[in-house]
Amino acid sequence: MAKLMTQTEVQLDSQGRLVIPAQLRRSLGFESGDSLIARMEDGRLILEKAETIKQRLRNRFAHLPQTTSLAEELIADRRAEAKREFGCQR
Repeated sequence: MAKLMTQTEVQLDSQGRLVIPAQLRRSLGFESGDSLIARMEDGRLILEKAETIKQRLRNRFAHLPQTTSLAEELIADRRAEAKREFGCQR
C-alpha cells in the first residue's frame, strides 16, 4: 500500500504560481479544471474544492426545516404592499 503524501516543499514561480504535486492532487481528488477556493486561516493557506465547501454547508444546514424561499416571500410582500397602495387610491 502506497504511503499518502501529506507534506512536501513547493516553490512559487516569479508570477506567484505553484504546482501542487500529482500525488497530493490525486489524494485530494483535485482534477484539471476544478474550482478551488483559497483562504488564509491562522497564517496558513487553505485550498479546498468549491464543491467540497458547498457540500459541507448543505450538511451543516440539512437539519433546518425547508421553508418558502426568501425571494418568494419578498415577492409576496411586494404584491400585498402594491395591492394595499393601489387599492386605496381607487
